[in-house]
Amino acid sequence: MTTAFERAVALIDAANAQDPRMDTDLDGSHVPRELLYGRRMAEMIGRYAPEADEVMRLAVRGQHIERWKTPRESYPMTREGYLAWRTGLYKYHAERVGQIMQEAGFDEKSIERARQAVGKRALKVNPDTQLLEDVTDLVFIEHYMLEFAGQHPEYSEEKWLDIIRKTWKKMSARAHEFALSGKLKLPEPLVPLITKAVTGA
Repeated sequence: MTTAFERAVALIDAANAQDPRMDTDLDGSHVPRELLYGRRMAEMIGRYAPEADEVMRLAVRGQHIERWKTPRESYPMTREGYLAWRTGLYKYHAERVGQIMQEAGFDEKSIERARQAVGKRALKVNPDTQLLEDVTDLVFIEHYMLEFAGQHPEYSEEKWLDIIRKTWKKMSARAHEFALSGKLKLPEPLVPLITKAVTGA
């Protein structure tokens, strides 16, 4: 018998499989970008917080659900436009994850927990939101930071140190320890920069 969790995972993955943008996985296969992102988030929470319950496993898997439907260009290309785009995405992703969980058969309390986390509400106060933020940042460092660096060759070292420090600041002490313990696959070319940013060395 299929559980509510399994139904929700299937629905999230089916939605993200519609992403027309493709990324390349480690095995060389081409996978819809947000489907691959969701899988990486699910893998990371399994490594970082194996005790996490089904609600949080769904929250991290669906954090970017259907992200391609609201491109950055749909908002003004300004700092204010970026912040409005990001806030709009938080709300959209939270509602979509909630809808899917409701369809899969979850109770309202569980749905609201997921909405709170995916909506990035009460960071540093809500442990669910902090857990989602930790997993997000760990996935960014392991899988996307090097790609992001390649997209911005114009960034100075100081700019990069600032980006890394801002990411680090959002993470919990537990995530810091995990990232520096050897359990996270740091992007090799950026290790000196990451080390300098977080230790000052």
